Amino acid sequence: MKKEINVFDYAGEIMKALVTGILLTTKVEDKVNSMTISWGMLGIEWSKPIFTVFVREHRFTKEQLDKNGEFTINIPYGDYDKKILGTCGSKSGRDIDKVSELGLTLVESNIVSVPAIKELPLTLECKIIYKQAQDPHEMTPENRDTFHPQNVDGSFPMANRDYHTAFYGEIVSAYIVE
Repeated sequence: MKKEINVFDYAGEIMKALVTGILLTTKVEDKVNSMTISWGMLGIEWSKPIFTVFVREHRFTKEQLDKNGEFTINIPYGDYDKKILGTCGSKSGRDIDKVSELGLTLVESNIVSVPAIKELPLTLECKIIYKQAQDPHEMTPENRDTFHPQNVDGSFPMANRDYHTAFYGEIVSAYIVE
């Protein structure tokens, strides 16, 4: 069962949760993958409610988003197992099936092809309406050096030397899985 919500009535909860981590979930064919994110924006563009996510260029999640322009945002609401955010933030979907490993319960979405996750029930269903790669020349040197150091090994899954692509997702449905 789902309780439909006005996303802006929950803006405070969403933004507070983003600071500690929420899930960005993708699906291509039968492969569902969730990645912990703590960078994102809730707002309005082109008169539409938008959730913007920032995904590094070499992440499995970016590959998924490039193949399927839909995603869900899964936000803790109430008690939840913090191991979910830890595992989804430290392991790559290229290597493991996080849904199976964590025993997550997938819930069919209302509109998009990507499921909601019952364990993080505040859900935003999104369709990508714009994407843009970050231009390192437009960043302040401080942010470029802090968040994209070029003197690190870029070959491991959690490497942070590559830049992000911003995916602007129109929020087409919002609810709490009950």
